[in-house]
Formats: sequence, structure tokens, C-alpha cells
Amino acid sequence: MFRLYRFFPAVLVFLLACLGASQAQQTADQIDPEQASGKAQNDLVHAKTHMVASANPYASKAGMEILNDGGNAIDAMVAVQLVLGLVEPQSSGLGGGAFLVYFDGTENRLTTYDGRETAPADATADMFLDQNGQPMRFFDAVVGGRSVGTPGTVKLLHETHKKHGKLAWERLFEPAIHLAENGFKVSPRLNSLISNSAESLYRFEATRNYFLSEEGVPLFPGTIIRNAEYANTLRMIAKNGADAFYKGELAERIVQTVQNAPGNPGKLSLDDLSGYRIKERNPVCLNYREHDICGMGPPSSGALTVGQILGILEPYDLRKLGPTAPESWRLIGDASRLAFADRSQYMADSDFVKLPKGLLNKSYLEQRSKLLSRQNALGQDDVLPGNPPQDHASNFAADNSLELPSTSHFSIADRFGNVLSMTTTIENGFGSRLMVGGFLLNNELTDFSFVPEIGGQLVANRIEPGKRPRSSMTPTIVMKDGKPVLAVGSPGGSRIIGYVAKTLIAWIDWDMDVQSAINLPHLLNRFGTYDLEKGTTAEQLEKPLEKLGYKTEIRDLNSGLHAIEITTQGFEGGADPRREGLAVGQ
Repeated sequence: MFRLYRFFPAVLVFLLACLGASQAQQTADQIDPEQASGKAQNDLVHAKTHMVASANPYASKAGMEILNDGGNAIDAMVAVQLVLGLVEPQSSGLGGGAFLVYFDGTENRLTTYDGRETAPADATADMFLDQNGQPMRFFDAVVGGRSVGTPGTVKLLHETHKKHGKLAWERLFEPAIHLAENGFKVSPRLNSLISNSAESLYRFEATRNYFLSEEGVPLFPGTIIRNAEYANTLRMIAKNGADAFYKGELAERIVQTVQNAPGNPGKLSLDDLSGYRIKERNPVCLNYREHDICGMGPPSSGALTVGQILGILEPYDLRKLGPTAPESWRLIGDASRLAFADRSQYMADSDFVKLPKGLLNKSYLEQRSKLLSRQNALGQDDVLPGNPPQDHASNFAADNSLELPSTSHFSIADRFGNVLSMTTTIENGFGSRLMVGGFLLNNELTDFSFVPEIGGQLVANRIEPGKRPRSSMTPTIVMKDGKPVLAVGSPGGSRIIGYVAKTLIAWIDWDMDVQSAINLPHLLNRFGTYDLEKGTTAEQLEKPLEKLGYKTEIRDLNSGLHAIEITTQGFEGGADPRREGLAVGQ
């Protein structure tokens, strides 16, 4: 199936302006990571046998190397993640966590793996409150050891490879080790991100020495970085598996770094590391226009919230309205606001909090959908949590947990029928700013609500020992007739949900190919204000949306969508032009 972009000249002009030379059908040997960024990545990529779409050309090249060597999607996943942790360390890595949605082509089975970080056993409900019982300022909590949760990425890679991998574990480390020892070039994007966080990076010797020059200046674009310590860490894990990370010398160094962080020590312990477990969970799916939209359930709020948005929109003819109609965005925006109201009220780690069983109940979503049958925007008093079907009593307070836009996403499809969508993170850019073993440690604990209760009611997403903080990561696989037809996801904090929902609507309702759907300007509404993507045709909707009753804000919306469509002819892939990623296939 080849999807044609058929609608509306204004958006078409925007898309064509973004397009450049094709990266179609490149092999790993043909990719020059120093040159494979910018507008050239905006063409739709076609492939016959396998494909990788990731956030960095070095990572895409590593994944293709493994696939070309006979590896499968899980093998390539390991190589891609290890390289991402080196070349975009601010977004993900060994010190963080991840969610994986995986279709096993041999078993014809869709499943998900939860590698989300957990709160230390010594975590307390008040650990993000100051001496006056008030929430700490966000970055006062982030920078240092207090925010570090037990990392899950290494164990996710190792355990899923043991179950599903094809090549030898050690082979998958070779691209990242080679790059760490021989060096890679600092990209303009990495330089900019280092500059934005230079003050906090300067506080700690390891990050100061790695990301800044001797004069304290952020590394210039084109500077060659080598990371011998990261290479040594990878060699230990390649030889001894996940135990090299969760036990022994490296584990001790991680714990010492967290517990001795100057001014803001944390509670992570050796027992927390050795006791960490990956959880295989059933996917959360909702049928939308004959497609099953499947993703990660709690502790992710992604699949539930995207599912609610689409379920609320189902009765409305978005296809007829098209992508430039203010009415389309009124419906999408208010469906999103209603879904986010339920998200704040009900969604958290389901191992600790019993969620209402009916959040995706068809009748419930039809009831919520009727709230949109009006001419103007919903008033703020109309956007309240609903009453989904429940098999228990729940009385939680809505919270406003912050989740800032960092993270990374990649999609992979192989020649064996396996497809995966993985979103991976250390939370905020550069995480806790603590570095050990050549990688950064996460600040995932700040994804919990800083306040454990409001007005005498407990917050569902409050911190508790062993609990996994709520996430908006939304790795998604779309199924049709029991087979995967699309893998997609994005970074972006809580805006991830809107980025993925928009892309799905563009692909399903507006018949766009995956690259056009990714390129489509962002318009997002989570809590009332409509965010419009700066420098795009979205700005043309500012006045029409204000006329409908919305407050608007024009701003940068830096998604990192990476998608693969599985067609009868092979694969079509897209990478987000807002970042430096690359879709490549063979």
C-alpha cells in the first residue's frame, strides 16, 4: 500500500518545502553519519527487507550493520540503544529506562516490556518537599542524586535478547565500542543542548570534564569526542551480561555517585539495583477506524491517553474536515484535554494503584465524545475527569506532575517479520547530571508527583518504594487483521501523547504517508492553551482557534517521531526533520 498525500495546498506547500534529497534504500556502508542530517532525511524511505528509523545517523547505521549481518530487530535494538547512549547521551542510555512494544513474527504475537525505573526502597512520600512542606523547585530536585531511580535499560536489553535475539550478545556491542574508542563528532544539536545545560553540567567533575572544555566552554560542533570509560563499561556488560551493571564494581560506583552527590544526595542502594526486574505486560489496544492502536500500559499513560483521544474522536468525520480546518483541531484539542483530565486523575503504576477498568470502554468514550458536539472550545469548567466504569472505589486527587521533553524513540522492522517500537529515556536533558562509567544517570523520580496528597486525597502518581513513575512515553504498533502495519513513537515529555496522536490521525484519517504525517505541523492542547508549532503553517490557525475560544501560544515543538509502515511491498520509513534522525533500509 502506498499512501498519497491528497489534501490541502497550504499544508502541502509546507511539506514540500521541507523535503530534500532521498535517503531511500541506503545500506549501512553508504551512510555518512556526519552528513546524514538536516533536510535530506525528510524524504519517504523505501526498503524491501529491513529498516531502522532512529534519532541519530550513527545509531541508524549501527542498527543496519546488525540487520545486514543477519541479526533480527531485537539484535538491532541493542546496538541502536548502545550507540544512542553515546552520541545523544542527554536523552537516553544505560542509566535510564525504556518501554518496548514488540511483535514477534514467528509467534505472531504482540507484547510489551516494561523497563521503567523504580523508586528506591528508602524513598519517602516527602522526599521532594522542602523544610516547609512545600514542593521543591523542579531543578533543585533534578540535579544530583535525589532524583535517580533504579535504571532498567540494561536489563531490558539483556532479557529481551535472551528471549528473542539471534546474534551473539557480544557482537551487538561492537559498533558502540568502536565509536566510543575512535570518536564521533559533536553535532550542532548536541552543542546547543550542552550550552543550555552548561551551568548544571559544570557542577560535577565528570560531566564538566566530558561536556565542557578546560575553559568551561561547551564543546563546539565538529569536536571529536572519545569515551574510553563508556567502551570499558560496554565490554564488561558484553562479557558478563546485565549482572555487570546491577552487581559488582560498577553497581557500587553507581550507588556511591548517587548517595554522595554534593548538596543533593539520593537513596539508591545496591539492593535496589540487584533486585530490579523487567516486567512483560499485555499491550493496551483500542480499535480506531478498523486499526488496532496498541501500546504500553501503566506505568505509561501513553496508550491509554492516545486511545481515549482517538476513541472520543471516532464519531467525527476528520477525513472530510481535513488537516487545515480549525474544526478538526477543535475536536482534536478538546478530545486531548478530556483525556488528559482522566490521565491526571487516574493513571499511575498499576502494580500500586488500581485503575478504573473502563478507561477505554466504548460506551464511556462515546459519552465523553458528546461533550464535543458544540461550536466552540470547551470551557475550563467543562474539562473534568469522567466517571469510567470501575470495579472498585477510587478517590484520588488530580496531580500536575512535570515531565520535561527529552527522551528518544526508534522503530525497527526486520526480514523475519519482527517489528518493534521503543521509547527510551533518562528523563530531563542530561538526567540528574551525574555521570559514572561513561554514561549519565536518570532523574526519573521527578516524574512522580512532588506532593503525595491534595486536600486530604492521595495522588495516584505519588512516590512509593519500588513504584514506577507515570510516563507519557507512547511506543506504538498499529495492527490490522492481526498483522503490524505501523510502528511509531516520539520523545517530548507529556507532549509525546499529542505528537503520536496527530501522526496517527494524519496517517489513518488524512491518508498521509509516514514522512508526511511526521512533517505535519504540530498543534497540541493538553490543559487549555493551544500550542502551535513556531515557523510552520500551524501559525495560520492562531486567530481561528482564538475565535473558537482558545488561548494560543506559538512555540517550538521539538518532537522526535520515527516511524515505519509495513506495506505489501516492504517498508516505508520516516524520520522527524525537527531533530537529526535518519530512516534507512535495504
